Amino acid sequence: IEMESNGEERVKAVLDVFQSKLIKRGISLKSLDAGEPRLSGKAWKITASMQSGISQENAKKIAKMIRDEGPKGVKTQIQGDELRISSKKRDDLQAVQKMIREADYDFAVQFTNYR
Repeated sequence: IEMESNGEERVKAVLDVFQSKLIKRGISLKSLDAGEPRLSGKAWKITASMQSGISQENAKKIAKMIRDEGPKGVKTQIQGDELRISSKKRDDLQAVQKMIREADYDFAVQFTNYR
């Protein structure tokens, strides 16, 4: 995503509006990676990118935390850019979700249920 304007303050304002639109849609700002404003010819530009999924190392961090602190009987699998957590008990899954939310990582975390 590239934002462009004729002034540095204006391009920062465009980024601020974009961030407020993301918040309105329920998208975490942790998934937005915005660069610094730079002068390109006569216009100021900011390049931003959206991250989807989680990286292998972040998935490994979460899986290790679940193995160490989580309830017994919870299994984790890293599948590409997502982490699958399975258990026979729904209460265990809810406890793991709560534990992950409270951990406050520097990347966005989202939960889906395919049951």
